[in-house]
Amino acid sequence: MRTEDQVRRKANELLMLKQSLASRLASAAEEEKPAIQRDIDQLEEKIMLLEWVLNKPIGSYHI
Repeated sequence: MRTEDQVRRKANELLMLKQSLASRLASAAEEEKPAIQRDIDQLEEKIMLLEWVLNKPIGSYHI
């Protein structure tokens, strides 16, 4: 189990990586853009999941 600080550090690391990829996307050749955008989308999903964990969900996960 990860501590809250570890999760925050990982989220920040992924945010910095996302920013780096965004700057690469701006200067990338057209054939490279889809792959870079796919990587950004995956990072956004991971960041969203980490933020969800940090918000300490409560209750049942099943409806």
